[in-house]
Amino acid sequence: MPNKHNEDRRHHIAKKSMKVTNWAEYNAGLRRRGSLTLWVTEETIAAWQAPARLTRGGQSHYSDTAIETNLLIRAAFRMPLRQAQGLMMSVFELLEVGLAVPDFSTVSRRSAKLPSISLGRLPTGPLHVVIDSTRLKVFGAGQWLAEKHGQRSRRCWRKLHLALDANTNQIVACVLTPQDMDDPSQVGPLLDQIPAHIEIDQVTADGAYDGEAPYKTILDRQGDIAVVIPPRAGALPS
Repeated sequence: MPNKHNEDRRHHIAKKSMKVTNWAEYNAGLRRRGSLTLWVTEETIAAWQAPARLTRGGQSHYSDTAIETNLLIRAAFRMPLRQAQGLMMSVFELLEVGLAVPDFSTVSRRSAKLPSISLGRLPTGPLHVVIDSTRLKVFGAGQWLAEKHGQRSRRCWRKLHLALDANTNQIVACVLTPQDMDDPSQVGPLLDQIPAHIEIDQVTADGAYDGEAPYKTILDRQGDIAVVIPPRAGALPS
């Protein structure tokens, strides 16, 4: 290894040691990690069957709640659909719940038609929106060809723009763009994802978002928003 030659001159940082003093609470916490408590609420039992269909077509036997429950079990225990179906059947038998479990093919077909999960509840007070972006490298066939044939492939990037509330650290908007899209043009799409009735107190971004378009977009949304964007090198008054 190359670092062996400089071993005597390297600055070693001592590893921080953690000493456990509350052994009773520590052991209880480790036991709680392995505990498994399952129950089925009355609301879930009542909403398990699909409501009667008022239009033409076949009648669904299971509601969206039943399909989502199976998908949650699958995600929580990291199981394929067949194993998740078997686990739900076992839980219902142990709890003596008279519900039928949707088979894996039904869950696979219905999951593609489920409505998308809505965003979390945004803060009600004035938001201090902080905008920044990061690059994401896209991996595909080019990397496989480079490993097989030893040729260097062209790197492909995407840019992820995030807007979060500085008070709650909650992401309130996001936009994924190609690498050739400039940052100032994405301020508008980010602010459009925030409902109009939510007041914005301040918008903060780095110098990459400096430009005439962001200031105009923020002014059109709300005239009293404080904008904190440092100018770029060589910027001139507009």
